[in-house]
Amino acid sequence: MNKIKTYSVYSAKAKLEKPISDATHTLTEISFIILRIVTTGGVTGEAYMLSFQYSPKAIAGAMKDVGEMVLGEEVHDTVKVFEKINAANEYFGHEGINRWAQAAYNIAMWDAWCKTLGQPIWKVLGSSGTKVPLYGSGGWISYSVDELIHEVTRYKARGFKAVKIKVGKPDWREDLERLTLVREAVGNDIGIMMDANQGMTVPNALSLATAAKHLNISWFEEPIDHTDFQGYQLLRNQAGISLAMGEREYSTVPLRELLTRNAIDMWQPDILRLGGVEAWRDSAALAGSFNVPVLPHYYKDYDIPLLCTIPNAMGAESFDWIDPLIDNPMIVDNGFALPHNRPGWGFGFKDEFLSEI
Repeated sequence: MNKIKTYSVYSAKAKLEKPISDATHTLTEISFIILRIVTTGGVTGEAYMLSFQYSPKAIAGAMKDVGEMVLGEEVHDTVKVFEKINAANEYFGHEGINRWAQAAYNIAMWDAWCKTLGQPIWKVLGSSGTKVPLYGSGGWISYSVDELIHEVTRYKARGFKAVKIKVGKPDWREDLERLTLVREAVGNDIGIMMDANQGMTVPNALSLATAAKHLNISWFEEPIDHTDFQGYQLLRNQAGISLAMGEREYSTVPLRELLTRNAIDMWQPDILRLGGVEAWRDSAALAGSFNVPVLPHYYKDYDIPLLCTIPNAMGAESFDWIDPLIDNPMIVDNGFALPHNRPGWGFGFKDEFLSEI
């Protein structure tokens, strides 16, 4: 018997010298909510979510509400617990903060279960590979040109083969100028992607995509509102550029809508929004049934192991924000990440950086 005995919720922050902005948000802190569960067998499972400065009390409250629901459950019963939480959350809805909390417990349960088995999660699920290409993410709109060039050239020096740049300035021509400078700085052997964080209109996104063709942009992420399926279809047909989206989705319904419209080229699941491991893998399977590759959002320490278990893995996004806060940062070698070999997810947050909430 290996039941959930206790849970604890913590916060932690990464260093941020000054606010950073994309087309729709300004981030004043890089913060995380961390969940720990302990089983009757003495095994600790952990999960974390990226929270920035948004609604810390609401997120912590949702985590504690869910915690009371799962006490006494077996850690291997991840599907049973997911459905139990689903039923309880139906009144307030399955999207939003409650889904994040649901996912956190799923992720922590998988951590504890695989630690009980003494194996990393990617071996438990069955592997398809043991390394995944990374792209360097950032390129914030708030960066000066010098800051932008410094970041992308640093990624290149570290062996990354691709970088992603934020776009969505009031005048798309300024985005084009910044992309041109990045191409000049990194040369033609580095892939460049652009991400509007849903901050553009269809006409402006179409104008930028068309004007940037000579820069050989690999793909365009979230150019417009994620619910504008017809807009995605139009852009894909008229702009002649690959489209990526998925990080804002809490289910596979939007993916289904885009796939049936032939309006998506890369699926970007967010494991916390979708609800955890099974939901992430379900979405990857749906994408795979349409030969669409998977390129997840943000959580590389979860995504790399999971990408090693599916046949349609394309790559992962790289931020280094949690690396100073955890005990076993992921190995990155010449632009490729290797899954952790320790049992469970293979890493944990250091106690000295945690504040209980």
